[in-house]
Amino acid sequence: MPVEIWKGLFIPFAGTVLGSACVFFMRKSLGDAVQRALTGFAAGVMVAASVWSLLIPAMEQASNMGKWSFVPAVVGFWLGILFLLLLDRIIPHLHRGSSQAEGVKSDFGRTTMLVLAVALHNLPEGMAVGVVYAGWLAGDSGITLAGALALSLGIAIQNFPEGAIISMPLRAEGASKSKAFTYGALSGIVEPIGALLTILLASVVVPALPYFLSFAAGAMLYVVVEELIPEMSTGKHSNLGTVFFAVGFTVMMALDVALG
Repeated sequence: MPVEIWKGLFIPFAGTVLGSACVFFMRKSLGDAVQRALTGFAAGVMVAASVWSLLIPAMEQASNMGKWSFVPAVVGFWLGILFLLLLDRIIPHLHRGSSQAEGVKSDFGRTTMLVLAVALHNLPEGMAVGVVYAGWLAGDSGITLAGALALSLGIAIQNFPEGAIISMPLRAEGASKSKAFTYGALSGIVEPIGALLTILLASVVVPALPYFLSFAAGAMLYVVVEELIPEMSTGKHSNLGTVFFAVGFTVMMALDVALG
């Protein structure tokens, strides 16, 4: 595969790793206000990416269907929602700030369950990157390398706070710095794996590109509504999360328009 593909696949993972490395430089755990702001920022990036990088291109790809060009976007979107709903029900995981695990019962420890929760919501991000680069490789999809890079950069930016949100609380709970960093970094490894698998299935993906683009959008928006918005809105001064949601949305929108 071209070197541009490998760069695009690992840029988001690098964001998670760098964020997780905050545990080596910050002595205190992240305050509630900071975590709320970072979560809001991540949610804003994901919503903007879902619209500009995935749903709009999906409808443009199906423009030959005329007034029915929305159909692949709607179908793919709902398949993405249902796919994440299924994973949410069967994969044991624990959301930050929650005392009750979700998914099937298991003997996993709290740390593992927290990492699985983040990995679960990183999966659609990896798929989004993979399907966009698969479209670029096809050559006739209308997706540019700059547009694919914009999505990778946007997800990397929102992965930075996510890495910190995993590693810093683990450190505060008594884990060593190296262990907290390792778990934080591993939570993001699902992204390049998911992206690579999507690209390897390019022969299947490209003919149905509008469906796959909107599938990734639906999966990402499921994560935003199910996990990120509740986290950014709880507690006092919930408007902080809303403001940073707007900041993240603006950053991703500007990246996609400027580079796409």
